[in-house]
Amino acid sequence: MADFLREADFAADPFTQFAAWFAIASGSLRQPEAIALATADASGAPSVRMVLLKHWDERGFVFFTNYASRKGEELAANPRGALVAYWEPLGRQVRAEGAVVRTGAEESDAYFAGRRQRSQLAARASEQSRPLRDRAVLEAAFAALEERFAGAEVPRPSTWGGFRLVPHAVEFWQHQDDRLHDRLVYRREPAGWRLERLAP
Repeated sequence: MADFLREADFAADPFTQFAAWFAIASGSLRQPEAIALATADASGAPSVRMVLLKHWDERGFVFFTNYASRKGEELAANPRGALVAYWEPLGRQVRAEGAVVRTGAEESDAYFAGRRQRSQLAARASEQSRPLRDRAVLEAAFAALEERFAGAEVPRPSTWGGFRLVPHAVEFWQHQDDRLHDRLVYRREPAGWRLERLAP
């Protein structure tokens, strides 16, 4: 059984606490940055997929994608989302809910510039979420870009960039035996973050 979560041991804000848990997860898991991201379209119909959490700070949690993808279009129509990181070997998960905004162009440019060139080319070659006749079409587009940008800098496409989930609530969950799990949630208030315990 894991140690119980105690409010007195938690940081004053969820981002500092997340950093502490993420550091532990990074020491034992292959890809702790893999998170499930839920969005909804204008009618409220939900969808969920895995994305990679690339950065977080006091402003929120950042991931990158094609703005014309399904999730990009859903976030344009309904700019709210929820994410969850589930670290099963540790018996832990973190959930966050809030508004979602685009990162600035400079932030997106900086991240794109740091990617491997083949990843940059893939971002340009793929019309993410659009019907694709067969894989050969995608591979041909990739090959054409590979030739075009051989030895050259690959510019970030205007349809690709970052989103930041700005949470109003962040919950930390710890597995305990007999389903008596610990759940501590930070809620954003005008004066700052308030931490409270939830029943499992």
